[in-house]
Amino acid sequence: MTCDKRFQMRRGAVRFQRVSRFLAGLVLLFVLTDFVNGEEAVPPYPPSPVIAGLGWAPLDTVVRQARDGDNWPLTWADDDALYTTFGDGTGFPPKSKRKLSCGFARIAGGPGDFVGVNVPSNGEQLGDGRRGKKGSGLLSVAGVLYLWLDHVDGQGSGAQLAWSTDHARTWTFADWRLDEFGFVGFVNFGRNYQDARDDFVYAYSHDGPQAHTPADRFILMRAPKSRLTERSSWEFYTGSVDGQPKWSPDAGRREGVFTNPGSCLRSAMTYQPSLRRYLWWQQIPQPIGHPDRADTRFEGGFAVYDAPEPWGPWTTAYFTPRWDAGPGEHGDFPTKWAGADGKTLHLVFSGEDYFSVRRATIRLVTSSGP
Repeated sequence: MTCDKRFQMRRGAVRFQRVSRFLAGLVLLFVLTDFVNGEEAVPPYPPSPVIAGLGWAPLDTVVRQARDGDNWPLTWADDDALYTTFGDGTGFPPKSKRKLSCGFARIAGGPGDFVGVNVPSNGEQLGDGRRGKKGSGLLSVAGVLYLWLDHVDGQGSGAQLAWSTDHARTWTFADWRLDEFGFVGFVNFGRNYQDARDDFVYAYSHDGPQAHTPADRFILMRAPKSRLTERSSWEFYTGSVDGQPKWSPDAGRREGVFTNPGSCLRSAMTYQPSLRRYLWWQQIPQPIGHPDRADTRFEGGFAVYDAPEPWGPWTTAYFTPRWDAGPGEHGDFPTKWAGADGKTLHLVFSGEDYFSVRRATIRLVTSSGP
């Protein structure tokens, strides 16, 4: 071997070592960044006393429809269909001829053979990104659909209520809004609210005005189901005394029902009657320094917490800072698609910018342990 060839080989080896050290440094940087930001795989709440974990169907079984949309809040209506909204997309066939900030769709069938159809509506919204209103929560009560909209100030902040008496074709918009909150959702209780715990409707939000900015806690509010459209009927959770929740019409007195500093953002809560538990899907925001901490459509993680009441006490049923798919910024467990055995759920999420559905199997805690 010539000296020149040996020199070239040594130079190549040095380059390889430098590249290897650089890549190793990047990996360490990402690990340390996640650790510093509190986003390592350590849940903020203890394990669930009921749910030992969730097992997911293989990735290639995920059903994906309605490409190019996100934000898919769901509710099970009186006509036995699921209703949803989509953001920054064209929805299901017949697809919208223009990209909508908020569009509406009706979904019939089961989790493996559902058919989604767009619902043309006067409630459709235009405006890309933070400039257009988007749906963050849907609820059916006595045949009326109620909708929380976010981005109501055209800059990503605030929430506004709307309602429809004809299954999303026409909407009436409240003349008031909640400037304190950026991504409000409803607690869903079965078909047309039939499994509700009482005569109130419950709603939640991360405690901040911006839909894209994480907060330190989540808050809870409620209103009588017969007076949802009145701002004066809404009251806010202010803590519990001897296990009993306290409420006030003054939003300034609100207290958190869930605390996770810097990591409370978008979420969805559903009551699962077979478990007698509330399941709260929560997005885990991207690390600090990410260009959009709320964007987990293509990578990122989420958690599922459970509790006997919507105000807690909360425990951890599932937690992953990085899933094997992009979980999206909204995940929902519609009770219509829950198995009769009480151990099967289907997560609807906005991963890969689709209406995505994946089966989950619940592992229950037994008397002898998980």
